[in-house]
Amino acid sequence: MILTGPEINTAVADGRLRITPFDPKQTNPNSYNVRLGATLLTYATKVIDAHHANPTHTIRIDTDGYVLQPGELYLGHTVEEVGSDLFIPLLFGRSSVGRLGLFVEITAPIGDIGFHGQWTLMLSPIRPLRVYAGMKIGQIMFFVSTGDVELYRGKYQGAAGPQPSCYWRDAAHVQAGAS
Repeated sequence: MILTGPEINTAVADGRLRITPFDPKQTNPNSYNVRLGATLLTYATKVIDAHHANPTHTIRIDTDGYVLQPGELYLGHTVEEVGSDLFIPLLFGRSSVGRLGLFVEITAPIGDIGFHGQWTLMLSPIRPLRVYAGMKIGQIMFFVSTGDVELYRGKYQGAAGPQPSCYWRDAAHVQAGAS
């Protein structure tokens, strides 16, 4: 089951769902709009290595916006901190943003029960596109879980700002086990 807009508002009010800052005007019939934060990251090297930490370059979006370029992966973040110990969140790009040629969160839309923090957004434009901090970039739907719940305690817990991949930490375990 998916939470309806009124149930999202009720769940925020009674603490079953945390959205900070929360504005009921961003609630849709069955989702909540999230906004783009002011910081972007890009990887600083031409080749990204899955088995190593990769250096990043920080970009601040000022009041004139920032032009995203095709062929570049940008890591952005939501303004809102979103999380729940009861509901499963799924984040999708807004259709209005998709119609501008911006792919948002194509490979990792699902959040874990128990994650609380700002969401890192994977942004890939088809054409040059000017984006602005605070623009509505995505929407989160909340699904009711069934069964026993094991809360998320992973490496991205409490995220503030865009988070680069920590896949290399997992890869180090695989490499060590393969020896």
